Amino acid sequence: MSDSVLYELDGGLAVVTINRPEAMNALDVATKVALRDAMVRAAEDTAVRAVLLTGSGERAFCVGQDLNEHLGQLKIAEETGEGALRTVAEHYNPLVRALAGMRKPTVAAVGGVAAGAGASLAFACDFRVLSEKAGFNTAFAGIALTADSGASWTLPRLVGHARATELLMLPRTVKAPEALELGLATRVVPAEELAATARAFARELAAGPTVAYGAIKESLAYGASHSLDELLDKEDELQTLAGESEDHRIAVRAFIAKEKPEYLGR
Repeated sequence: MSDSVLYELDGGLAVVTINRPEAMNALDVATKVALRDAMVRAAEDTAVRAVLLTGSGERAFCVGQDLNEHLGQLKIAEETGEGALRTVAEHYNPLVRALAGMRKPTVAAVGGVAAGAGASLAFACDFRVLSEKAGFNTAFAGIALTADSGASWTLPRLVGHARATELLMLPRTVKAPEALELGLATRVVPAEELAATARAFARELAAGPTVAYGAIKESLAYGASHSLDELLDKEDELQTLAGESEDHRIAVRAFIAKEKPEYLGR
């Protein structure tokens, strides 16, 4: 894996760090490949029960596409007649499918700015813990592009269609307090507390009933695009899955005994 992405397994928690602080964690090709592969690895590893995504340094979570590299790719595309944005299919789409689709909870620890695809990656997580110095900017329309990395799907589900349209067509920096009001942030903490708070929160999720968490994620995603009757059948299927888990038996026994359950994630 490239040094531009760090991967740490902390018990059942996978910590994935975009590590280009000198470039505000902008996504060049090497970083996109490494980040995509890290997220697929976390999604497929049964030892991983939750994922924490963050960025190095205090200035940025991730500012999205590395535009210096992108300008060179545009010039090559003009000379060869090839498409300049193959990166969406090759990098961003599989990355977001792994991140949003994994059946385990995901947390973004956002310090500084999250812009463009960087904001989209944070939106694709289940929870977002922000530094009080953080901010979101969709940025795409500012360089005459449309949304990618799932923002057209995730953002309306977080803030509603009308507000998503505004934020995508008229990009601006949404600072942490407003992000909390809009539902873009789960919680906002002082900058010096971000790393510890986000890790503790993610570790708490990793220690939870992760089979049930995964089923909840699948049920919510399914319900967003299916009828009530279809959803009821899906809930039956997923509740059977959760009800047959070892964690469910542990939880029931602990409840009867008035003890705190210690989940196994299976």
